Amino acid sequence: MFDKILIANRGEIACRAMKTAHRLRISTVAVHSEADRDALHVRLADEAVAIGPPPAAESYLRMDKLIEACKRTGAQAVYPGYGFLSENAEFARRLAAEGIAFVGPGVHAIEAMGDKLASKRLAAEAGVNTIPGHAEAIPDAQTAVQIARDIGYPVMLKASAGGGGKGMRIAHDDAGCREGFKRARNEARSSFGDDRVLIEKYIERPRHIEIQVLADHHGNVLYLNERECSIQRRHQKVIEEAPSPFLDETTRRAMGEQAVALARAVDYRSAGTVEFIVDAARNFYFLEMNTRLQVEHPVTEKITGLDLVELMLRVAAGETLDIAQHQVRRDGWALEARVYAESPLRGFLPSIGRLTRYIEPPGDDDGTVRIDSGVYEGDEVTMYYDPLIAKLITWGHDREAAIATMRTALDGYCIQGVESNIAFLAALMDHPRFVAGNLTTDFIDEEFPDGVTAQTVAPRAEDYLAELTALVHHLWVARERTIGGQLPGRERPLNRHWHVIEGERRQEIVLSPAGQDFDVLNGDTRLRIATDWRPGDPLLRASVNNQPVCAQVFREGARYRLSRRGREAQFLVLTPQAAALYRHMPVKAPPDLSRFLLSPMPGLLVSVAVSVGDEVKAGQELAVIEAMKMENSLRAERDATVREVLCQAGDTLDVDQPIVAFD
Repeated sequence: MFDKILIANRGEIACRAMKTAHRLRISTVAVHSEADRDALHVRLADEAVAIGPPPAAESYLRMDKLIEACKRTGAQAVYPGYGFLSENAEFARRLAAEGIAFVGPGVHAIEAMGDKLASKRLAAEAGVNTIPGHAEAIPDAQTAVQIARDIGYPVMLKASAGGGGKGMRIAHDDAGCREGFKRARNEARSSFGDDRVLIEKYIERPRHIEIQVLADHHGNVLYLNERECSIQRRHQKVIEEAPSPFLDETTRRAMGEQAVALARAVDYRSAGTVEFIVDAARNFYFLEMNTRLQVEHPVTEKITGLDLVELMLRVAAGETLDIAQHQVRRDGWALEARVYAESPLRGFLPSIGRLTRYIEPPGDDDGTVRIDSGVYEGDEVTMYYDPLIAKLITWGHDREAAIATMRTALDGYCIQGVESNIAFLAALMDHPRFVAGNLTTDFIDEEFPDGVTAQTVAPRAEDYLAELTALVHHLWVARERTIGGQLPGRERPLNRHWHVIEGERRQEIVLSPAGQDFDVLNGDTRLRIATDWRPGDPLLRASVNNQPVCAQVFREGARYRLSRRGREAQFLVLTPQAAALYRHMPVKAPPDLSRFLLSPMPGLLVSVAVSVGDEVKAGQELAVIEAMKMENSLRAERDATVREVLCQAGDTLDVDQPIVAFD
């Protein structure tokens, strides 16, 4: 086994790999850009080496700097994680030339599976089911249209060297095909330095189910069951689970055996994933093979009891796998939710900034909750890298138990300073169709056709936020009554009767102490609430009618902001007298920003398609912004005339920065 390894990555995967390495008593070397000099993975490592400026192309993608870091520190192997150089055959080749082990498959397997055109041909030769499509790169948009017509719409345009949802577009007609080809090609060039695009038939109402494979240098190849990854947004996975609620034993075995056949065909060694598209009749088709560890690998670890990073290290060190196919477990059910710094209410735009408050839900001693995170309170989410904050993994004896644990754990997060997708994840956990296991890769588009709003993420069960807010305010006032120096006879009064105001809704709530608990009356609803919450704590943990409840609590001046089960609401708590006067308070109208095109995210302005005096029509493209390596087209919401162009291509934009002004 290696004495020291260099981890050529950042964020949660670097931290996760270090935990296994330290358990195996392997020293770790972190590499970091200038933006990551104080990152968590740097703090966890035994040594750290600076490798360049923030852009990945100048740091994490610099093979020469990574190899030099290995030589300087004496690292015997490189663990690549996912993304960056994890599937770069040239990097593996250069490491081998320097006598440094690459913790991953061989160069041949990376090259064969890294090119979607070549991998599809190899899969067919290995007897793996493949999707109908065009086996060569598409030279231009018109050729793409002609091929799409031959295959039959809808079609998928995808970057040949792609991954992670980048460089992928679905086209339903000629116009969509031309536009999709342009966008896929640009994103492929930007993300992978390879602008080749291929086309294949798009399987409607598909499920995305993948098989985890593991192979050593001694001819042993296993499949470690499957993962269901159908809950996706823009082809990026949001929720993953193992096993799949859809597969039967016959299909599972057939998919596993085909995955093993493909791994043998390319002499695969290490952990890898063969991804399939599965239709409603359980017909499955090869999608691609990822020659690395997947983001969602923890759900496989939870149901098999295996540590995939450890097994990758052992295989790279030349050890023989000590497990046979019939010994692979499938114990219980596991779910993974990806917690991102993004705003679901703003079209899932990335949210950058400092984590002024970051509290994770507690892990359970029984192993039902696991958190793989790469940040800490005070850390910064930058525009240079993927906005993944953490992965929340829950396990249960069955799917229902795993979902219930996930709901509770999501409520235990407290994230301030950046926006997060916690509310959206909670809404997914409560969605009847998700609970029923009726999943497709179109789930989010179908269930949230108009995007995510405060209404669509509202919980279907009672959230008790108004009652909890009344109790929070009551406890706050009770503490204020203990402050010394109050004038005799003028001490802060403690009412039992409160008016809780949420927008236009008013609720009259009465609190009655009952020993250490409270009886709470809201109309016809009576609750018994017990809590040891103290003013200032960001998390309120309580028992409501003997059921555990957790909510996030923030005080903002005279108001409170509480969130639970995906719903966030702002409340004002007043005495009956103050509530009567509040009815006469004027409401300040927000400023009219409808005459501006605002940047919905921080990013690079790639192009501006209009000039002063132009007449624009609703739906017309006005500008393109690149953020997190993805191009985003900004379009006119209504007909208008351009009065002023305030930014130009190449500018770096802040969120809500005006780009174009209209008359």
